[in-house]
Amino acid sequence: VQTSRHPSPLKRHQSHCSKLPKLKIMMRHLRLFSPIIILPIAGYAFNNNNHHVHRMAPRHQSRCHETSSSTSVAAAADDATLGKPICTYETVTIQPSGMNDGEPPRQAVSVEDLTPHLQSFLSSSAMKNGVIHVISRHTTTAITINEREALLAQDVEDFFLKICPPDERSSSKKRVEGVRYLHNDIDQRPDSEEEAQRCRDNGWDIDDAEELQKWRDQEPINAHSHLISMMLGSSECIPVVDGEMVIGQWQSVLLVDLDGPRTRTVGVQLMGYL
Repeated sequence: VQTSRHPSPLKRHQSHCSKLPKLKIMMRHLRLFSPIIILPIAGYAFNNNNHHVHRMAPRHQSRCHETSSSTSVAAAADDATLGKPICTYETVTIQPSGMNDGEPPRQAVSVEDLTPHLQSFLSSSAMKNGVIHVISRHTTTAITINEREALLAQDVEDFFLKICPPDERSSSKKRVEGVRYLHNDIDQRPDSEEEAQRCRDNGWDIDDAEELQKWRDQEPINAHSHLISMMLGSSECIPVVDGEMVIGQWQSVLLVDLDGPRTRTVGVQLMGYL
C-alpha cells in the first residue's frame, strides 16, 4: 500500500488546529515588538529615500545664520541712510476755543485739535522718520485719535457723562441728583499723609488752618472727570515717515478736556532721524 505524501483532510485539520495557539502567540509577540522592528526599517528607508530630511536641522541653522548676517548688513545700510538721530521735547500750551477771558472752569467737556501744533513742531524739527509721543499733563484731560467734528464732540460729552455723571455737588450743568463720589468729600481731605505731602510740595501750607481752607475752597468737585480721563487714556504715539505723521485722512490727534474750559498743556517728544 502506497502512502500518500499529502495528509488526509482530517489530519490537515488537526494539524491546523494544533498550530492556532502558536500562531496567536506569535501574532501577540509581533504586535509587541513591531515598533522595535518597523521603526528602524522605516527610518532607514525614509533617510535613504530622503537624504535632505536628515540634513534639515544643519541647513535650517545655516539659513538662520545667513538671515542674521543679511539683517546686519541691511541694518548697517539703514544706519547710513536714516540720517542723524534726533530727540527733542516741548510743552505745548492749549487755549480752549470755548473759554472767555477771566471765566472760571464750569466743568464742561471740550475737544481740541492738537494736529496743527504737532505738524508745526515736526516741520521745525526737520525729523524725517521716527515717532511723536504726545502726553497729557493733567489728570482731568485725555489724549485720543479720532475725527475732529463739532457734533461728534457733543456726542463724546453726552456719552461719557452718562457713564460717569457729575456729582450733585458739582458746578456742572449736567450734575445728577443723588450721585456722590468719595474724591469730592473735600472736607475730609487730605485724608492721608501722602496727600498732605503732595499739597505741601505744590505750595500749600495745609498745616495752617487758614491755608488748608483755601486749598479746600479751590479744589473742584470733579471725580467724574478723573474717571473719564482714565477710560480715554493720557497718551498717544504717532509714527512719522518721510516727514509726515502716519494718520488717516479723517483722523486728528485730540485733547479732550473733561474739567474745563481752562488753559492746558501737552507734552510732545520727537524721537527719530533727520
